[in-house]
Amino acid sequence: MKDILIGGAWPYANGSLHIGHIAALLPADVLARYHRAAGDKVCYVSGSDCHGTPVALRARQEGKTPEEISSRYHREFAECFRKLGFSYDYYGRTSSEEHKEFVKEFHKKLYESPFVYEKEVPQAYCENCGSFLADRFVTGTCPECGGEARGDQCDACGMVLEAENLENPVCAVCGSEISFRSSRHLFIALDRMEQELKNLVESHENWRKNAQTFSERYIREGLRDRALTRDLDWGIEVPHAGYENKKIYIWAENVLGYLSSSRAALKDNPEAFRQLW
Repeated sequence: MKDILIGGAWPYANGSLHIGHIAALLPADVLARYHRAAGDKVCYVSGSDCHGTPVALRARQEGKTPEEISSRYHREFAECFRKLGFSYDYYGRTSSEEHKEFVKEFHKKLYESPFVYEKEVPQAYCENCGSFLADRFVTGTCPECGGEARGDQCDACGMVLEAENLENPVCAVCGSEISFRSSRHLFIALDRMEQELKNLVESHENWRKNAQTFSERYIREGLRDRALTRDLDWGIEVPHAGYENKKIYIWAENVLGYLSSSRAALKDNPEAFRQLW
């Protein structure tokens, strides 16, 4: 008998599910059922991704609060998965108190490491809206492939971007041209971990081919340091002095949902949680 952890992808709580979501999520449920039938101890978790610019942008477009939008779609997702018979041991949400507490604890320890530092960087700003614009709040043209891209990435070619990399960037809310203002943020020094991450990728030959290819590509191109914080008013508070008006960058907190949700699923058996992680 083996201990098996299965983490289903977390859909953004900014719109209804469609057949593409279900097709992508169903194999994990099949795998969970197989291992249970084989007598293994399975912890199968997932949840709704409630923070970040996708939810905040949808809220602005509908004249609602991000909490209203994410709560609406979280309830819809949970009911949909129930009706379809998904066998999650725990289905959570990144806006839950349990998740937020776990993320803050994790980031407090992370900030004490030698891999986190502060840096002043240019951030997109919309004079018309009177606010900083993070990630999807900026749209423009990808400098790599010429496709339509956002301030965080280009879906057409997979290029990881910053707003200042875009050609002809505009505010996604009002369509106005943007300017750039200096803003202080916390960064994680990925370049210092490059060799360790390269060794990790090379040691896992059983990864899916696309995961292996993308990981190798990023390392080959040279890992860039990534921000841990964002100029947003929706998200998890940064547990660090001087950052009261910022939030934890969604990619630095939603991935921790696999840990927080499995801890919640195994709350009556903390030793089982420690063995899994």
